[in-house]
Amino acid sequence: MAERALISRTTLNKVEKGDPNVSLGIYATVLFVLGLTNRVAELADHRHDTVGQDLEDELLPKRIRARGAGKPKEGG
Repeated sequence: MAERALISRTTLNKVEKGDPNVSLGIYATVLFVLGLTNRVAELADHRHDTVGQDLEDELLPKRIRARGAGKPKEGG
């Protein structure tokens, strides 16, 4: 496997352990060698990033005021 991915056995061992210091390109190459290139697209798909979605939701305003709400009506 390491030979087919053009990486050392040490790097492959790190990939197998999920070492975050290994470059994303190495992970993509290993997935390619394994015939799992469709998984690379899934990694980049924001719909699978529940933590990122939760963080985005926290940035949204808690309430949205309707346009013109809170303004007194003219003429009465």
